[in-house]
Amino acid sequence: MLAAVPARNTHYMLEQVRDVYPAMSGAKNILQTSLQNGNPVIHPTITLMNVARIERTRGDFDFYHEGVTPAVGRLIEGVDKERIAIGKQLGVEVIPDPELSVLQGYMTESTYETGFNTAPGFKGGRAQSSLDYRYFNEDVGYGLVFLQKLGEQVGVETPVISAVITLVSLLMDRDYVGEARRTMATFGLSKHTAEELEHLLA
Repeated sequence: MLAAVPARNTHYMLEQVRDVYPAMSGAKNILQTSLQNGNPVIHPTITLMNVARIERTRGDFDFYHEGVTPAVGRLIEGVDKERIAIGKQLGVEVIPDPELSVLQGYMTESTYETGFNTAPGFKGGRAQSSLDYRYFNEDVGYGLVFLQKLGEQVGVETPVISAVITLVSLLMDRDYVGEARRTMATFGLSKHTAEELEHLLA
């Protein structure tokens, strides 16, 4: 997805990149493109639930095919549902991660467990060799913290996302929320309601 600022220029921008990215489609606004990013949904959750294995083996296992079990899938789904709820509050559709992965050709089954276990597009994807990696530092510090703060701003509770941030912060001995690398405040947009944001970005 692609969106311009303001969104009324999105069609023009799509035409400029059409020859390079023919499959790209227009989003309602930049909040939809930000919320549709699935990396903060899947990377921190799978990593968190496999921390001992990563530390013991230095990532010598298939991250998606072996790292996702029914319990891990439920955690992924819990984070995803909160992301989708934030989108709904902002008036933008957020496609559930497994459904988007099927549309993109990564997965053949749009489920939060076996969809990852059997995904041809994820086959052979090894786990990271250390916890000090972008799956925590980027996808929590820049991704989940952004979602948590945006949820607070528009009145959507995010207990699962907050729990993941808290646990990962403890494991990494970092205050990801305090660092606030990427939030609506850093963009100067933290004082607006959902309705105001929709109008401002249109």
